[in-house]
Amino acid sequence: MTLRPAHALLIALLALTAPNRAPAAPAVSEPCRPLEAQGETFTVCTIDLRRQRLKLFWLQPDGRPYGSLGTLAEAQGRRLDFAMNAGMYDKDQAPVGLYVEDGREMKRVSTADGPGNFHLKPNGVFWVKGERAGVLDTPHYLRAKIRPDYATQSGPMLVIDGQIHPKISADGPSQKIRNGVGVVEDGHVAIFAISERPVTFGAFARLFKDDLGCRNALFLDGTVSSLHAPNLGRTDISRPLGPLVGAAPR
Repeated sequence: MTLRPAHALLIALLALTAPNRAPAAPAVSEPCRPLEAQGETFTVCTIDLRRQRLKLFWLQPDGRPYGSLGTLAEAQGRRLDFAMNAGMYDKDQAPVGLYVEDGREMKRVSTADGPGNFHLKPNGVFWVKGERAGVLDTPHYLRAKIRPDYATQSGPMLVIDGQIHPKISADGPSQKIRNGVGVVEDGHVAIFAISERPVTFGAFARLFKDDLGCRNALFLDGTVSSLHAPNLGRTDISRPLGPLVGAAPR
């Protein structure tokens, strides 16, 4: 239909005098979501390092460990969008392997043999440098000479170069609440996961490989696995914890 000149002028005037729409409100950060996979229920938290700062936390300014997600959340306030326990620790809540915070190496990397999950070689390192993160098995991490801003060592690796750790059986007898981390999209996105009930190592490793698309993923811990997810109204209470990982908006 062709508009007459008078009609065209009226439409133009209405457009000029119409009230401006308010800008859309910024999206609320909701990094965590439930996920059904491998016949189990998990909570998965996706952190885009281009939009959020991902840091590790261990000691408070007075030198005592934070020890719990609640204490960390209280210290960080509303800035904390997500937090989780971030690696194995000893009876004094000190990391048992490499720990780097704000570029300072506070615990050295461990290549020792021993019992338990940490020493189910290869174990590995989760690291953060600027807007990128990565997961590497410990020998490759040492060769890479990354100099990270943050790093935590744990074990075992769950997924190594797209393959499940060779010592993890498909579905072994051990079932625990477990949490871990993998990285996708050229290191800009870190994916953390925690099981909502006890699961096997095999099911947890397949979650990262098959459902989350992570070519490398690291087991962080079991039994004490805990999550702070404000968008889900959740802050878990557990035994005293060692290293913690948290994310806040940039």
